[in-house]
Amino acid sequence: MSIFSRMTDIINSNISSMLDKAEDPEKMIRLIITEMEDTLIEVRSSSARVLAERKTAARRLERVQAEAGSWEQKARLAISKGREDLARAALQEKQAIEDEVTAVEAELVATDEHIAQLNEEVSQLQQKLDEAKAKQKAMLMRTQTVESRIKVKRHMHRDALDDAFQRFEQFERRMDNMESELESMDIGREVSPDLASQIDALQENERISSELERLKADMGADSAQQASGSTEN
Repeated sequence: MSIFSRMTDIINSNISSMLDKAEDPEKMIRLIITEMEDTLIEVRSSSARVLAERKTAARRLERVQAEAGSWEQKARLAISKGREDLARAALQEKQAIEDEVTAVEAELVATDEHIAQLNEEVSQLQQKLDEAKAKQKAMLMRTQTVESRIKVKRHMHRDALDDAFQRFEQFERRMDNMESELESMDIGREVSPDLASQIDALQENERISSELERLKADMGADSAQQASGSTEN
């Protein structure tokens, strides 16, 4: 049974069970992805074992081929020594070993075909797994978008939202009235612009006079120092 046949049985069984329980599609695709990943791990482990067995068979083939060659050399030696009986016995051993060589070679061919089939199916399953993950990501994004839009729609259609805006407008009107009342209390109490300007001018003149006196004092001190210096010279 190929891995795809096994996967089909597993997935169909789980999908049927989930449909019976009315599970959501997002959970279903997560299960399918999990099954694919588990199958890939299992098949790759099997492939590793098959590759190890092939290496063992390849080493056995080299050994029996060398042994067959050894028996042929022994047959040649026997013939050269005039021992045809021994040569026949050696060739019989060689024939038996060559039968084993043929069997091992057939085993290697079958193993190579098995490995090639596994590699192809693993590649196809990996591609399907990548597609499933991409669909899962797209489905998740669509789900989040739809949920966000539903929340917005619910907020926009709630009667409480209209009530909140009405209360806010009432509060704004109340604050406008209170501010107007506060402003009306200050009417007639403001200082006239001319009086305020005169007071500001007095303050400015006082600052200028203070600054002028400071400069005069500084300059007087400088002159005194210069005069003292000239007398000493």
